[in-house]
Amino acid sequence: MIRMLPRQWTRPTNHRLRERENEIIGEALAQLARIDAAMAQKVPDLRQIIAFRNVLIHGYTRVDPARVWRVIEDNLPPLRAALATLLAAPE
Repeated sequence: MIRMLPRQWTRPTNHRLRERENEIIGEALAQLARIDAAMAQKVPDLRQIIAFRNVLIHGYTRVDPARVWRVIEDNLPPLRAALATLLAAPE
């Protein structure tokens, strides 16, 4: 399925902001893995999220805006739901 990027994504500033948000999410989860491994294991796709952060931070390859958008559209909602569940769970 081919999806078009939203019009606002054609602006480099907006794209960089979304990249930065993904970097922060990945870094926060990397820190969680170091601090509380048991909790981190409950985060779906943890390794992939951290790996994506590394690609964004270190620029292993040229970052594709369409890939960033797919991550936001496809992966962020389930991650948000999983984290909300974890945070709401009694200790």
